[in-house]
Amino acid sequence: MLPGTPKKKYTCNSTSPDFYYHTTMNHNYLNKIFYTLLFLVLSMGLSMAQTKTSAKVSGLLVDAQGKPMEYATVSLLNAKDSAIVKGSLSTDAGLYSLDHINAGTYIIKATAVGYTKAVSAAFTIADGANDIKVPDLKMQDNTQSLQTVTITSSKPLIERKIDRTVMNVENSILAAGNSAMDILERAPGVTIDKDDNISLKGKQGVTVMINDKLTYLSSAQLATLLRATDGTTIESIEIITNPSAKYDASGNSGIINIKLKKNKQAGTNGSLTVGGAYGDSGKDNENFSLNHKEGGLNIFSSFSHNDGVRDQNIQLQRIITDTLGNKTYFNQYSPLTSTTHNNSYRIGADYDLSSKNTIGFVINGYFNTEVDGNNNRTYIGRNFNTVDSSLRTVSSVHQTYQNIALNLNDLYKIDTAGQQISADLDYSKFNNNSTAQYLTNFFLANGSQQHPDAFLGNNTPSSIDIHTAKVDYTKPITKSLKFESGVKFSDVKTDNDLKETLVATNPYLTTNHFVYDEMVDAGYVNLSKDYKNTSVQLGLRAEYTTSKAVGDSSNVTQTINRNYLNLFPSVFIHHTINPKNEVGVSYSRRIDRPQYDNLNPFIYNLDPYTYVKGNPYLKPQYTNSFELNYTYNKNIDVSLNYGRTTDVITEVPGTDPVTKVAFITNENLQVQDSYSLDIFTPYTIVKWWEGNVDANGFYLGFKSNALEGANLDRGQWAYHIRTTQTFTPLAGYKAELTANYQSELTYGLYSVKARYSTDAGISHSFANKKASIKLSMSDIFNTLTNDVTSNYQSNDIDIHQKRETRITRLTLTYNFGSNKIKARNHQTGSEDEKGRVKGSN
Repeated sequence: MLPGTPKKKYTCNSTSPDFYYHTTMNHNYLNKIFYTLLFLVLSMGLSMAQTKTSAKVSGLLVDAQGKPMEYATVSLLNAKDSAIVKGSLSTDAGLYSLDHINAGTYIIKATAVGYTKAVSAAFTIADGANDIKVPDLKMQDNTQSLQTVTITSSKPLIERKIDRTVMNVENSILAAGNSAMDILERAPGVTIDKDDNISLKGKQGVTVMINDKLTYLSSAQLATLLRATDGTTIESIEIITNPSAKYDASGNSGIINIKLKKNKQAGTNGSLTVGGAYGDSGKDNENFSLNHKEGGLNIFSSFSHNDGVRDQNIQLQRIITDTLGNKTYFNQYSPLTSTTHNNSYRIGADYDLSSKNTIGFVINGYFNTEVDGNNNRTYIGRNFNTVDSSLRTVSSVHQTYQNIALNLNDLYKIDTAGQQISADLDYSKFNNNSTAQYLTNFFLANGSQQHPDAFLGNNTPSSIDIHTAKVDYTKPITKSLKFESGVKFSDVKTDNDLKETLVATNPYLTTNHFVYDEMVDAGYVNLSKDYKNTSVQLGLRAEYTTSKAVGDSSNVTQTINRNYLNLFPSVFIHHTINPKNEVGVSYSRRIDRPQYDNLNPFIYNLDPYTYVKGNPYLKPQYTNSFELNYTYNKNIDVSLNYGRTTDVITEVPGTDPVTKVAFITNENLQVQDSYSLDIFTPYTIVKWWEGNVDANGFYLGFKSNALEGANLDRGQWAYHIRTTQTFTPLAGYKAELTANYQSELTYGLYSVKARYSTDAGISHSFANKKASIKLSMSDIFNTLTNDVTSNYQSNDIDIHQKRETRITRLTLTYNFGSNKIKARNHQTGSEDEKGRVKGSN
């Protein structure tokens, strides 16, 4: 483009034929509905709380020394038959109160761990009575009670529950020294491909949450975050294949929820973990946590750091056929070394304002750096054995990632029957920057230089701002009927500014500025009913999305506005046939919106023959999922699933037969059909040897008309088997062995070769179980690879990728401070925080 040439503008909005869908409802109108619904939910909670009162019963609990008994369980009993009428907890001042008590004769019973129960004399509430003051109750020490509660049992590594699979990694040997990404790759039904895309039972489109909170990150950014998260900070990983309406509707293959550890011990305590690892190079990891819990206050904090160098080798072979049928062969070798320095932190507190109301905050974030070096060699010829020319590209990419996130939460228990309302406010800020330099040399077959070197440099600063707010309300209408509802608002804005130059000494010649703003207003209702042997839950979620994408290049400005309203129903039915046989059926509808970086229309050059570009016209994909499950003897679980996804967002490789340049973009395919059968069974061979097997068979089929000049219709049956063995032959010692195999499968235009690996580890606890040492090795036989082919139309691609996967780790952990679990029957504030991001670490 010549200097001074007027800038072109292209705008696509709801009136343009390029815009795929538009509702007649405008955003202001939807905002009115959203805030009206919020008002109704809050009003409902208050109105239900303000039921007709007859009397209030209150009193004081003290111990043998006359000090207040905090958080003891208080029960109001019918004096005639001792039936429980109502319950509560004493405050940190020992006070208790029970509202809305009808006329009758009652007694008060108080219980607490380590104390004998205390029972009041009977008292009568007459019609029209107001307040009843019960004489103080004294609770005596139970000398036979344990002063310290020691937990001797442990959860199995893999648990199957009615609506989810739980991987309890808190005490797992294989978690020590590993990152969250490494642990996630070992979770049942989970696979991670060459580009760090996470799949569940073979299907991509997984939503990842941390502490019930959406991450909103692209696959690359999420991978960086998970690799920076120390495995020792994780308590469990939950896999939910068919979520209810309470959860955000994103994620066509389900939700993976990573639960971080939270302090449960009274007093001051903490832990220190240090570890080292070696594969092809050395690595280290450190984690420090410090917590304090006293009365109604719970403070928790942690800091993690790790350094590492990780190698991978990629070989890519391409055959390009031009319009005359002539073939050109590209054989590319790319040894890639990544050096990372990761730091993450988390600090928060919960405080019980009363036995009914808990408030809290959490601040977390990270600051990471990564340097990627690559020495790429590409050989070009008439076949793979004949070289006509070649090129060598040496690249260096420096990346920085910073994030800070703040959550404020409030949980109010309206009554002891389970009626409660909670609220969360979230803000997250991501700042990333990438500076890359590529220097390419061109050579003839004899090794002489073909033409001058080519230099390519770019700088890509990006930022993401996320605001979310939500309110959830729960009301048990009867003992068997429960109502839930909630509203949520989220606003995510991402700003990417790519600057590129082709000459080392010149300033940036090309600028591409892309800004994307997405707002989602959501509300849901759930109604659940328990019958004698059957439970039913019906749910409906509504989400109204408004988005605006603005791309500003040096010669074009492109604007795309979208507005759409979607409804997401869900149904769950569970029936107990007899004590040994249970069945369930569920249905849900879900959505996957395009990742922000996939919408960026501008070209990102990797070398003279390869580039990546986004697609601003990507549409959301929608999935209808059905699941039938059967459980035998609370032990063996079998599930059958069918899902149909429309407008499937899929990575599509392409080749220009004239320039012979390859590129990758994303397109919407018409339909994806998936079938899966999953069988899970734990078992005990002998007292010291336990294990489990998770076997999953599935079919993925893809159809799309007029894709790159042909109709796509391909699919394949595949299977995935994972087994875990746990050995406890001696007191204080524990060993784990995990084996994993995934067969060849088809996904979109790619065929993925079989993948398999074996991991093992051993641990020993000592110093009265305050210290432990763990030794583990991942991928013992060094067999784990990512091999992918694509043969469709002009694409003939073969990729072989081998990462550094065989790594030996040694980790030492020391726990200090109080190890007593306080005699307190009370749950602290809710961390039911959801948000949506997309764009960093």
